[in-house]
Amino acid sequence: MKKAFYIFSLGLTLSFITMTSSAQNKPILNHIALYVTDLKTSTHFYQHVIGLDTIPEPFHDGHHTWFSIGTHGHLHVISGAIAKTTHEKNTHLCFSVPSINDFVANLKKNGIEYENWAGEKNTVTKRVDGIQQLYFRDPDGYWIEINDDNK
Repeated sequence: MKKAFYIFSLGLTLSFITMTSSAQNKPILNHIALYVTDLKTSTHFYQHVIGLDTIPEPFHDGHHTWFSIGTHGHLHVISGAIAKTTHEKNTHLCFSVPSINDFVANLKKNGIEYENWAGEKNTVTKRVDGIQQLYFRDPDGYWIEINDDNK
């Protein structure tokens, strides 16, 4: 009986070690980089409209601003793009906020138009799961989704 329990315990331990090792070997998001035409404008946008905090960046060359986006993730905004480009709404960054209404008030204060998924101006989409979301573009035309998914 003791031998069977020992073998069972050893099997559980090895399974846990294998699962943990496998999970530790999975990639995690480190950063997203956006190439922008005007670093000052984009930095202001991501700080004051989106509400992200800047973090130290190693280059100190005036061409980068780094933001914290979660526990281990960063958003790198890099100057040097020659022109703004068109992007499809399906390719977007998404941030969750505690209150869509408070965020809409901030958009209005900053003169930024938003729309729902269908493109109806100043309208919020309510998904089938109850999450509210809206969309708008950053200064370079990158789409941003804001939702109230706070799980």
